[in-house]
Parts: sequence; C-alpha cells; structure tokens
Amino acid sequence: MATETYDIVVVGAGISGIDAGYRIQEQLPGLKYTILEARDAIGGTWDLFRFPGIRSDSDLHTFGFPFRPWKLHNAIAEAPLILEYMRETAAEFGIDKKMQFRHRVESAEWSSKRQKWTLSVTANEDQQKTIRTSFVFWCTGYYDYKNPLSANIPGISNFRGLTIHPQFWPEDLDYKDKKVVIIGSGATAVTILPNIAKQTPHVTMLQRSPTYIVAMPQDDTINRTLRTILPSSIAYRLIRFRFVMLAYLSFTIFQAFPNFARKLLSKQAQSLLPKDYKMDPNFNPRYNPWDQRLCVSPSGDFYAAIRNGRAQVVTGEIEQVTDQTIRLKDGTELSADIIVTATGLRLQIAGGAKVSVDGTPIDISERFVYRHAMLNDVPNACLFVGYTNASWTLGSDSTAHYMCRLVNFMRGKGYASATPRVGDKGMQRKALLDLNSTYIKAGGNVLPSAGSGKRWQPRSMYLWDLWEAKRSDFGELEFRSEREVMEVEEERGQRDSVLSEKVAA
Repeated sequence: MATETYDIVVVGAGISGIDAGYRIQEQLPGLKYTILEARDAIGGTWDLFRFPGIRSDSDLHTFGFPFRPWKLHNAIAEAPLILEYMRETAAEFGIDKKMQFRHRVESAEWSSKRQKWTLSVTANEDQQKTIRTSFVFWCTGYYDYKNPLSANIPGISNFRGLTIHPQFWPEDLDYKDKKVVIIGSGATAVTILPNIAKQTPHVTMLQRSPTYIVAMPQDDTINRTLRTILPSSIAYRLIRFRFVMLAYLSFTIFQAFPNFARKLLSKQAQSLLPKDYKMDPNFNPRYNPWDQRLCVSPSGDFYAAIRNGRAQVVTGEIEQVTDQTIRLKDGTELSADIIVTATGLRLQIAGGAKVSVDGTPIDISERFVYRHAMLNDVPNACLFVGYTNASWTLGSDSTAHYMCRLVNFMRGKGYASATPRVGDKGMQRKALLDLNSTYIKAGGNVLPSAGSGKRWQPRSMYLWDLWEAKRSDFGELEFRSEREVMEVEEERGQRDSVLSEKVAA
C-alpha cells in the first residue's frame, strides 16, 4: 500500500480534534491535513460512554467551540445533544471530510534525517498503513478507552448479581425495579444516581469519602436578558465570556478562602437536602474545594433524588462483598441486584501509541510539557491538554492557536523542525493536572510534567494562556532548517565515501 503524506496529522476526532481541524483550515489554509480516529464515529468520549444521563460537567458555553457558539439555553447538556453539536460543526466547516475512521495509530517514529514523522496505522482492524507527516497533533484526551481503572473491592467476585463499569454500560441493561448500588463519588456517580432513580425502587451511592456537589441552574435571568436585548452574535460571545470569568473567579476565590468556600457549598447542599438531614459524614468532604474537581448537578437533580426518597448516600469502607450484599466495616449491609463500579478511569496519553525519536523510545511520563503543548526533546508534535478547573476545550483551543502560529513562523523562516529543549537542567517538576483525585494519583506514572521554568508552567487562567498562545516568544525551541539538514547529510555522505575509499585501499 502506498505511503500517504500530509503536512499535519491530527489524531482523534473528538472535541479537540475538531477544534484543531478548524484552526488549521483558518490559519494554515495551504497545508494538507487529515484527522485519524480509531473509532468509527465523531465524538470521542461522548460517543464512547453510554451510561444513563451521560452529560457534560462543564457548561457548554465554554465547552463548546468559540467559533460556533452553543445556542441552546441549557448550560449543561447530555451526550446526544453534544454529539449532534459536534457533528454539525464538523459538517458545516468541512472538517468531517478530512476524517479517516477506524484508523488507530500504533506507533509514531520521528526521523531527524527525513525531518518527518512516520505513523504506523491499523485501518479497519486488519489493514496496515504508513503515513508520513511533518507535524502530529495528539487530540486523544487522556483516558484509556479500552481499560478502565480497576478498583480493589474485597470479595467482588462473590457477587451473583450484575457488576458493571460505566465505561462499558450495556445498552440493553434493565435496571427497572432493581436495587442498585453505585460505588464511587465522582462526576460519573453523581450523574448516574438521579437518572436511574427515576426507574428503580431505590439507588444507593456508596462512597469512601464525600465530594463537593454544586447545583447549577440550566439558565438564568442574565443570560435570558442578554439574548433578548442584544444581537445573537454579541449575546453568545458575552455569555461565553461570563462563564469563563465565573469559572476563573470561583476557582480563585475558593482556593484563596477555603473555609469560606466550604461554608458556602455546605450551605447550598443543606438547603437542597431534606430538612434536618445530617451533613456529616455524607456531605462533609475531607479536602478543600478544588483540591479535587467539583461535581455539577444540573438544576440540583442529585439532591432532588434524595429529597423524594428514591436515593441515598452512604459513607463507609467496604469490608466484603457477598453474593447479594455489600458489607461495610461499620457493620452496615447494603442489598444489591446491580453494582456499578464508578471508581474512575485509567489515564493514557497519545491514545496508547508508541512514540520514538531516531529509534529511541520516548517515555512520555518522563517528559516536561512546553507551552502547555509540546514535549521536551520531541520535535514537531504536541498534546492537546485542557483545564481541570474549567472547560477542556478552552485549553485545546489555546494549544491549536499556538501550534498554528508556530507552524506559520517555521514556514516563514524555512525551518523544518522545532524541538523544545530544557534550558534549566535544575528545573523542578510540577503536576500537569493539579488535582489529587484518585484517578489522577493512579495515573501519576503516565502523565508528563509541567515545570518550574517560565515556559513550562501548568495551565493557569484561560485568557492569559490564550494571550500567550497568540503572542509569546519561541524561546527554548531548537529549530532546524531543511537546508541545514541537507548539508549535514551531504557532509555525512562525503565522510562515508572517504572512509570507504580508505578501507578499500
């Protein structure tokens, strides 16, 4: 099969991949690019997960694309609406025509001699393809789609009912009139509980420790007023900016004044729970707000399920799972027909592809991230990484701006490659995703690091990061021109020729 050649290959047709495609078309119109997607549809996470009520846990005004505003009034949306929005966006700008589905990138090898990446791709499960490209944009997110994070639940193999991980939710699962126990307290558990509570006699969320759950209105007076009095193009831009600032201010204030934040969130939860409900231990987290990501409950649906008596929260540690129950260390027993293990997702970078530079394998976890995008000593490649304290897409779009600007700069100067080099050998490592959530801790040996250096810092505030993406310098990047590469190869060829003559003599 002939080798395909592109200027840029985008890996992943989720929200980051679509955003990257748009920015390439907008800012690099003369370049040839393609989007490779391992699955058979657009959507990434939103096409993979099928558990009840799957939705965003960020507002769609900022999670949506800046170039195509989210125009529905609900700030939080379920997966089918998000998928429709993504498909329509890709079709409107012709990005879908650049996509190749069922194309899994198995490996990516950089050659300094060619100044190209060679991608080994499995197409349609049994065909092998080779693709060459100058740049690789990894828009694969950071979850392993095939393998969830395994949880050590004592005696889970004893259980005779159904045990389900949300990542592989059976579409035909009948949970009507079943007793369901959800193990976990993160965004997935908080989403599933109110949605299955509508059809089950009783559902229990069993948590080892509580989390902060924020009730968020789907729409409000300010948004309605802006849509009424202003042209839609201006109104949606202002609504988006408002949500950007709300996220930033709440994060900044909560981090600066954790006791105030605790009291505020506790007061909201108490107002939505049944009268005289005991907050401790079920709604009294051990950590401060934003040490872990806050969970969102659209219109307070999580609390409504508890108020109407169809759901409960239990806090405790599992001693043993029996054939029909979960026994806790304090002696409590929970009966169950179905156990849902919403215990987290396994982290993965670059979709699990093996990356190498001139034959040397790259351990991504040992690398530093330059300008929130590139890896040190890895040329012409970037990771699209978003925010943990705001919408993911904000970070992805900043990276797309930066990389397109870098490519334009290189073309203007005649450079073939750009490689981040760590100038300060004593640079300290920082967490790329500054959260202490279980799945982040478990994936500590997978993620690359941010650094203490100026150009290696973790993400901070979207508007500042966007300004840097559009205006910052290219310091600590090592550039090589096509001419320089040709001269080096020519000198090497001459040396080899002389050596051959000496050996022959």
